[in-house]
Amino acid sequence: MELLLVRHGHPVRVEDADGPADPELSPEGVEQARRLAAWYAKETIDAVYCSPLRRAIQTAAPLAEALGIEVVVDDELAEFDREAHFYIHYEELKANRDPRFVQMVEGRWGEDTEVDPDTFREVIVGALERLVAAHPGQRIAAVCHGGVINAYYSHLLNLDFPLFFEPEYTGVNRVLAARSGERSVLSINESGHLVGRRE
Repeated sequence: MELLLVRHGHPVRVEDADGPADPELSPEGVEQARRLAAWYAKETIDAVYCSPLRRAIQTAAPLAEALGIEVVVDDELAEFDREAHFYIHYEELKANRDPRFVQMVEGRWGEDTEVDPDTFREVIVGALERLVAAHPGQRIAAVCHGGVINAYYSHLLNLDFPLFFEPEYTGVNRVLAARSGERSVLSINESGHLVGRRE
C-alpha cells in the first residue's frame, strides 16, 4: 500500500491566544489546498485522514471533495504543539533565530511543554501504522503537520533527531508499505502542484 503524508497549507499567524492557537488557513494556504486537490484528485486515493487541527481539516476538505470521499479526522495525527497559545511560522522563527526555533534544532523542543519528543514519535508511528494496516493494497492520504511527518520519517530512516527536514506547505511525502512490514520512502516534499499543471 502507499501512504501519502501531506503537510497542511500555510496558516495565519497567531500569538497570545486565550487558549490553543489552532489557526485557520491563510488565503495563501487556501490556494495551496485548492492546487493540492486539483493535482492529486487525478490519482486513485482510497481514503483521506487528517489531524483534528483546523489547518489540517481545511487542507484535507478540498482533496476529499475532489475525490468524492469523506475526510476521517484522527486525533493522533495532531501536531506536538496543539496546546500552544501561539502559531508562528517555522520560517519566521528560523529567520529571527527565535529561542523556540533554537530549542527545536537543538532537540530540546519538549522542554517547555508537556510533550515528550520520544512519546510523540511513538504515538505518531503507532497511528500511521494503524492506518497502513487498515488499508492493505490501497493508497491513502494523511493530512497532518511538519512535526508528524518528521517523526514518522525519522523513525523509518532510523534517525535519532525527530525534526530533520522542513516539509513544504501542502508538500506530499510518499511511503510504500509492504505487507512484509518493510517501509520505503518514495519521496520527500513533492510540490509540483504549487508550480505546475497536471494534464
